[in-house]
Amino acid sequence: MVSLETVKNSNSAIKEYGPNLVAVFVGGTSGIGESTARAFVKYTVSPRVYLVGRSEARASQIIEDLRALNPDGQISFIKGDVSRLQEVDQTCKEIQAKEDKINLLVLSAGILTTKGRDETDEGLDKKFSLHYYSRMRFLYNLLPQLTNAAQGAASGQRGLSRVLSVLDARGNAPLVMNDLSLKDNYSLRNCANHAITMTSLSMEELASSHPSISFVHAYPGIVNTSLMRDNGFLIKTALSALFLLFSPLTIGLEESGERHIYAGTNPGFAPRGSNGGNDTATGSDGVQGSGSYLVGSDSATVSNQKVLEGYRADGTRASVWKHTLDIFKGIRGA
Repeated sequence: MVSLETVKNSNSAIKEYGPNLVAVFVGGTSGIGESTARAFVKYTVSPRVYLVGRSEARASQIIEDLRALNPDGQISFIKGDVSRLQEVDQTCKEIQAKEDKINLLVLSAGILTTKGRDETDEGLDKKFSLHYYSRMRFLYNLLPQLTNAAQGAASGQRGLSRVLSVLDARGNAPLVMNDLSLKDNYSLRNCANHAITMTSLSMEELASSHPSISFVHAYPGIVNTSLMRDNGFLIKTALSALFLLFSPLTIGLEESGERHIYAGTNPGFAPRGSNGGNDTATGSDGVQGSGSYLVGSDSATVSNQKVLEGYRADGTRASVWKHTLDIFKGIRGA
């Protein structure tokens, strides 16, 4: 376990990255995304921040708070339904028109639902898209800006180029290999398993081909967020009761933000191509400094998992990323 004091001490050193860090928070207008954005703005020098979400009214209040927290920060909101890849692409174009580098991409958009497969007009299940496909589309689109951030680090200054996806780094499970998008084998359990495992595998694959960028798949623990907002009264009541029951195990939003910014900025989660030294964390493949990391709610790395080891050995890792690119091509043409 990494103590909260250690986390905060590390976060206090973010200023050593220098001014004008650029961060994008997809799902940044509520819950974990919002709390992580708040922590980022708190510790950085003259940051440029993009909050991506659905509620303009909520974003306006957050932006007001963030500007008060750090008057030198530039905070912008981009409205979009990021369950649709078309809107992901539009959002990315808006960001790319203003920024040639991105230091940190935080992906936390998601929903808690009891529905079965709920297809968008693009043919993807909404939950699966939010938890995996749209996140990977943001990552894929913004790879040039992430690469520029890594290459543009000033001499003698620490560089930062990182992707943080908040889902469940502990929960990697077997995939339905002949139906990765779950057209015919959809269930909430399968959806969770596929989103989690495909995230871990895709990040490993990208770390191997983009050694200047580091990738972190994080488990947030039990955090009482606004994921319940799309459910009915009875479900909300039941979930509220569960949060109350497990309150001794829950993590507050402020601590959650601190821990996720630690995962997003600590030098120990170094890119594959760096020489991070003895303090570099062990990657998701069990190799120190591999560039792809699984991080638990206590901010410590999660040990190598057998299901990932098997998929790494038999070529499934590459197949999952190819499948993802094929989905993008089928829906968006590229």
